[in-house]
This record gives sequence, C-alpha cells and structure tokens, in this order.
Amino acid sequence: MNGIMKKLLLGVAAICGGTHASIACTGISLTAADNSYVQARTIEWAYGALKSEYVVIPRGEKLQSYTPTGMNGMLYTARYGTVGLAVVEREFIAEGINEAGLSAGLFFFPRYGSYAPYDAAKDDLTIADLQVVQWMLTQFASIDEIKAAVRKVRIVGLERSAVVHWRIGEPSGRQVVMEIVDGKVHFYENAVGVLTNAPGYEWQIANLENYVNLRPGSASNYTLGGLTLEPLGGSSAMLGLPGDFTPPSRFVRAAFFRNSAPQRSDGLQTVLQCFHILNNFDVPIAIENPSERSLPSATQWTSAIDLTARKIYYKTAYNNSIRCIDLSTIDFTTVTYHSSPLDSDASQPIVSVKI
Repeated sequence: MNGIMKKLLLGVAAICGGTHASIACTGISLTAADNSYVQARTIEWAYGALKSEYVVIPRGEKLQSYTPTGMNGMLYTARYGTVGLAVVEREFIAEGINEAGLSAGLFFFPRYGSYAPYDAAKDDLTIADLQVVQWMLTQFASIDEIKAAVRKVRIVGLERSAVVHWRIGEPSGRQVVMEIVDGKVHFYENAVGVLTNAPGYEWQIANLENYVNLRPGSASNYTLGGLTLEPLGGSSAMLGLPGDFTPPSRFVRAAFFRNSAPQRSDGLQTVLQCFHILNNFDVPIAIENPSERSLPSATQWTSAIDLTARKIYYKTAYNNSIRCIDLSTIDFTTVTYHSSPLDSDASQPIVSVKI
C-alpha cells in the first residue's frame, strides 16, 4: 500500500474508528410558506480539529473513487456542477448540493450498516462509501435516478468500522434515507424529516411511539386525590423529552422540535430557524472527550442548504458567523475543481458596541 493510501486510511479511521461516541450528527428539514425547502445538519468530532473544506466541482470533471487498495475504483465524469462540505479529503463530501437542486449527505451508521465484501475484480464498479455523496451529486438530478443507478454499483468501506447511511433530498421537499444492510440497499421515504445515526431509520420511527404523550406548551392541571397538581413552569407538556446526546434521543428531540417549529415565510428565514433549532444539538466538548482542551465544541460545523435557491449556509465551532455559497454565482463550465478550508481564520469575530 502506498504512503498516500496509508495516510488516507489513518484519517478515515481517526474519524470513524474506535469510538462510536465521537460522531453525533443530527439532521432536520423544514419547508417555508413559499415552498422553499431546507435541509440542515450538524457534524461532530471530539478528538481534534476535523479537516473541513468547501469543495467546488465543475461539469465535465473526471473523477475516480478510492477502494481499500488505492484510487483505482470507478471512473465517472461530472454531469452537474456541485458544491459540498467535505471532511478529511475533498472527495469525502459529507453534505452538499448540485446545480439541479439535488442534495445529499452522509451520517455515521455504526454496527447496523454493512456493505458487500470488497471484490478487486469489480473495481470499475466500486465506489467508496465516503465518496457516494460526490458520485450522487455529480451524476444525478433526482432521487429516482439514484435509486435506479445505485443497485448497479458496489459501495464499499475504506475502513472496517466506517459505515454510513445517507440522506437525499429534492427541491420538491421529498427526502429519502438510504441504508445498506448485509450488502442490500434499502430506501425509506423520510416523512418525519429527521436523521441521526444508529440504529436504523425504521427502528427510530418505531421508537417515536414511546413519546406519543409529548406536546408543545404546558400540561393541564391534574387532580390526584384531594390534591391539584400544577405545572412548575413552561413547556411542561414536553416533560419526558430525552435530553442526552445518544442517536435515539437526538432523533426524538429533533423530530419534536422540527414538528413544533412555526413555518417561516421564505427560504432564508427557514435557514435561520434551522440554525436556531440545531443550536440545541451542539455537543459540549467535555461531554464527548473530557481530556480535550483546545476544541471549543464537539460540534465542528453546522450547515443548512436551501435546495430551492441552491444556496449552502454554514457556521463552525470557531466562527458562529453564518456564511453562504450561492451556486447561481458559479459558472460550472469554467470554474476549476478546488477546495478551501471552511474557516480562513479559526477565530470568532467580535463586534464591539460603542457607548
């Protein structure tokens, strides 16, 4: 194995190997009153600064996938210009959108997902799981196109424990979850508009029924014998909502927060609401890694993508100012394939208020 591949696999293992607790991604989606559709998510890593970049891929760019033995997997040419937010390497787009408005992202899926075994004789059909988002966004304009194509390729993991599942959305508001279990691809229409990690999507939906009693607002008084019980404070009808950071608890919390959120007028207002909701899922660094002293948060970045307007918004643990990449300003016939760090300066700007 060459030196580049060893370095790559060490990077993948650093993110996805060893400790499942280190990854805690949470995804939500909302639709505005003007039908603008937004998908938003967090990405967590508590064991060092996660190399994160925005990536621009032009139409016509020739791309190739890694396999467990090198960059010798499937060759393909970008049909759609794409912008994504990548981790470790620019090929590993964790969340992105193409010029057709198709959006996709990957979420860590340990223990429950399992791919078909790697077969070196089929390298020309093989795509690394961490490059599936890149492949989807550069090749397809719809969920149905992906469903037809994905069964003709072989998706493999670059590192044994680095198993993921995917969220795919269209500007219409349709969203599906794609999971691979025992080498078989499964698609689920995501009516609840939420995704976290393991267990699988069907289990997470069934688990929501354990919280059928929860409601926004305050609970009514209750008479117990000769005693009248009254709520101690606001939001008492949500008493019992799980507050920890495990994937099932985050799924339940995100589902109820999303469902109770008032509908906003347009895409920008909906993007801002997604950021406010996802603030509730910022993971304090000491919760994940008590020995870490330099990272400000285990939540390394949060993004919101307006699929209707074709805009990516993001903020980071170092800089909570929201930044925007507008795909309409990019000429995908002339732009070069390139990537740049999400933070040009890893520090939070402070605006002084003069009195």
